Amino acid sequence: MSVLSGKKIVLGISGGIAAYKSASLVRLFIKAGAQVQVIMTPASKDFVTPLTLSTLSKNPVHSTFYDETDVPSHNGELAKQNAMWNNHVEIALWADLILIAPATANTLSKMANGNCDNLLVATYLSSKCPVYFAPAMDLDMYKHESTLSNFSTLKSFGNIIIAAESGELASGLSGEGRMAEPENIVAFIEADLERKLPLKGKNILITAGPTYEAIDPVRFIGNHSSGKMGFDIAKRASDLGANVILITGPTHCKAENISIKTVSVVSSEEMYDACHQYFNDVDVAICAAAVADYKPKSIAIQKIKKVDGNLSIVLEKTKDILASLGEIKKNQFLIGFALETENEIENAKLKVQKKNLDLIVLNSLNDEGAGFGKPTNKITFIDKDFKIEPMELKTKEAVAVDILNKVINHYHA
Repeated sequence: MSVLSGKKIVLGISGGIAAYKSASLVRLFIKAGAQVQVIMTPASKDFVTPLTLSTLSKNPVHSTFYDETDVPSHNGELAKQNAMWNNHVEIALWADLILIAPATANTLSKMANGNCDNLLVATYLSSKCPVYFAPAMDLDMYKHESTLSNFSTLKSFGNIIIAAESGELASGLSGEGRMAEPENIVAFIEADLERKLPLKGKNILITAGPTYEAIDPVRFIGNHSSGKMGFDIAKRASDLGANVILITGPTHCKAENISIKTVSVVSSEEMYDACHQYFNDVDVAICAAAVADYKPKSIAIQKIKKVDGNLSIVLEKTKDILASLGEIKKNQFLIGFALETENEIENAKLKVQKKNLDLIVLNSLNDEGAGFGKPTNKITFIDKDFKIEPMELKTKEAVAVDILNKVINHYHA
């Protein structure tokens, strides 16, 4: 599967004859599993139509700061009305990467000097993601000192050039300046992204969600865990290049990246078995599931009928998955979670020591915005040396980033 799968790509097209290749670029990105939004400079529409690119990308194509639509006026004639502001900041923040192809000498000059007179350059200047540019121009323009200076300036900004190829040019001359072929551009970006993935080749086991412990065929003991935290960690790990095995209890969450191997379980016993099946072959285990501590000692074969008086159910302890992994771990980096309501730090430290953890992620139900069924979480990291690092309230997606940064630091410190 392509590293571009699931990526959000903004394709910027400037006004050169090579713009006709942009349709193939969109098609290749979509085929790789990416989402694509296209921004065109006004001049580029002379070379390729927005309708073609919109059809291929399955998204509206933008070229101005606002879209105009024809609406009936008071006398029945059609009049122009500003329908929607195209927020360049919003588009830029949406993108995982930006590709400007073709990047003409004019557009490159504007990018290098901050000449923000169109939507594409405004989006570029607002971006925080990697930016690739594929120059396209005649050979003398390509070698001109001003162009070479712009290349150097853009590279000093951290932008990545996809060098032009040699071949026949629109002028009839032959030489360097021809935009790289779409297949070569996509291959370049894929190779560059793979090279930079900090967890490339790492095998990571993640548990998520609740467990359900059966009482009878229709009833169970469970908890309110939605599984979102574990699923967000799995997505982030996969985005960073890891091979992810996600062992999940019953949940409505779905793995967003098709490369994630999902193992569905119901009970704590099934989760225990699945964890031990894969643990020896992983580099990291992150146990974010809310596993039941107790289960009914016996499960009724038939539905228990309601009777007068009280019903007593004898519970027994479940197997401690995290502790069992701590006992057999070799070089694995083992991360556990602790949800506490009192004496939080002391209880979390005991778990780090007792279960042989490298790191624990502490949640306190006393913190507003933390706990089950919420889109946010407030955590405190405690490592095996009892170093305590409290974090601010964040979305669970942002918390997943913080957790995976701990894994990256472990391997790249």
